[in-house]
Amino acid sequence: MGFDRLPKDDFAFLEKGLKQRVMALNLFIQDIYGEKQIIRDRVVPEEFVYASSGYLAQCEGVQPPKGVYTHIAGIDLVQGKDGSWYILEDNLRVPSGASYPMIARDLCRRSSPETFRQYQIEDDRNYAQLLRKTMDHVNTGGHTVILTPGRYNAAYFEHSYLAEQTGAHLVTGSELIVENDHLYFVDYSGRKEPVGAVYRRISDDYLDPMNFRDDSVIGIPHLYDIYRKGNVALLNAPGNGVADDKGIYYFVPKMIKYYLGEEPILQNAPTYLPFYPEDMSYVLDHFDELVLKDVAEAGGYGVVFGSKMTAAQKADFLDLLRREPRRFIAQEVIDFRDLDIMDEGKRVPRKADLRAFVLLGEEPMVWKSGLTRFSRNPDSFIVNSSQGGGFKDTWVLSR
Repeated sequence: MGFDRLPKDDFAFLEKGLKQRVMALNLFIQDIYGEKQIIRDRVVPEEFVYASSGYLAQCEGVQPPKGVYTHIAGIDLVQGKDGSWYILEDNLRVPSGASYPMIARDLCRRSSPETFRQYQIEDDRNYAQLLRKTMDHVNTGGHTVILTPGRYNAAYFEHSYLAEQTGAHLVTGSELIVENDHLYFVDYSGRKEPVGAVYRRISDDYLDPMNFRDDSVIGIPHLYDIYRKGNVALLNAPGNGVADDKGIYYFVPKMIKYYLGEEPILQNAPTYLPFYPEDMSYVLDHFDELVLKDVAEAGGYGVVFGSKMTAAQKADFLDLLRREPRRFIAQEVIDFRDLDIMDEGKRVPRKADLRAFVLLGEEPMVWKSGLTRFSRNPDSFIVNSSQGGGFKDTWVLSR
């Protein structure tokens, strides 16, 4: 059985491990922008924090409402052919994709309602309720809005769909204004309504031209100033990128032990940091067996397989690796499970992963579904939609 159909016991195991991981990541972000004890205790080198493209000095000393930073996390996993699960990536900034299985399930229910009467499948139609519960938990008083860059954004459908499902206002930056240290939604008649929570679907850099990129035309001037004062909640919290940096990923099992005093339930893929001399030596000796990832890239970009490089490409890359060891991580190539897909009318196996969604409000909640992504290329391990990948709904079996 593939992970587009997860047995009840398998999901229970993943659920426990995902909650543990997200709690540790939230504590890490809180610590990094606060006391920095994990750096002082030399568990995580400061070079890996302050050199991260996701670290924002503007977030130092800023505590979000209710202490929640990682409201919506998209955690990418694969299952090896031996049945073991591995975390590939933690997506904590603006993780997307929940709407796709929601829509797929709805269409499947319409076309084949008997399927859901015949099989014991967990109902996944509560994602909007989980999201709304998360937003309401941190709302400081007022409307909840979903902030979109606009209809030309690739994920605009998801923004609008989630707004419809949660009952939140879908807004652009031009419809929000900061006055008297509070945020307001300005409707079509010019009336102003207070806003207490913003589920933002734009990156940190563009949130507020007064505090981040001054050329942003999609953000809200002084939004971050009132966030600092605790007058509005931003989901996810700015600065989260410090924890989903691929270099920081290496340290998450250590974070779990450090903050929670527990052994990690879910394991990372075997990973090496060329930053450390012993790991650099291993990478150089086993280069053809590894996959190298640029820590600042996402969406399947910046990923190279040593075995697929020409001699010239390998020489150039190794030269770059020696010059910029902090820029890359190296991982063992996991021969993860194939899933059957339909391609041009034929049933064929393709590599796939699972994006699980964890929402953190009063407590962590794991959605009993997920986004199963697959490669359309029979020779590729890259499943991202930006690289031409497809997706499936994920069924969690109730017995």
